Amino acid sequence: MVFQVAVCGPGECSAQERGQAYRVGELLAEHGSVVVCGGGAGVMAAVAEGARSRGGLVIGIRPDRDRGTASPHLSAVVLTGMGEARNAVIVASADAVIAVGGSWGTLSEIALAKRRGGIPVVSLTGWHLTDAQGAPVSGITYVATAEEAVAEALAAQASRGGRGA
Repeated sequence: MVFQVAVCGPGECSAQERGQAYRVGELLAEHGSVVVCGGGAGVMAAVAEGARSRGGLVIGIRPDRDRGTASPHLSAVVLTGMGEARNAVIVASADAVIAVGGSWGTLSEIALAKRRGGIPVVSLTGWHLTDAQGAPVSGITYVATAEEAVAEALAAQASRGGRGA
C-alpha cells in the first residue's frame, strides 16, 4: 500500500511557507508518497503544485461541495460539505502529518493527529506547543527545512517496512 502524507497549513500563507510547502510536495512525490491536503489555496496549493511538478499524486479533501474552489494542481478532489470537520478526514487518511506554518485549522489538524496517535507529526516552522508547565508537548517533531520534515515523515514508512498504514 502506498504511503500517504497529509500536509496541512494555512490558506493564506507567507512566501516562505509557500516555498517550504512546494518543496515538501516535490520531495514527497520523489519518494512515491501520496500527498493528502485540504485542496485549497496557500500551503495546500503550494504542496499540490510541488508534488505534481514531480509527477506525484495529490488528493484534496475539500470542506465544501464546489469543485471550482479546489486547487488546479490536485489529482483528485473529494468534496465533503463538512466545513472544517473535513480536517478529521485529512488526518485519518494519513500515515504521517506535516504542518507547514500555522493557522487555527492547522492547529486542529495537529491536535487530531496527536489524538489519533501512532503517526508522526512534524511541524515545519509552525506551531510550537507546550503543556501547562511550559514544557514542549511530546510527539511533535519540530524542524526548520522541508528536507528535515519529509525525512521525519518518511521515517515512519521505513519503520513499517516500506508500507503505509
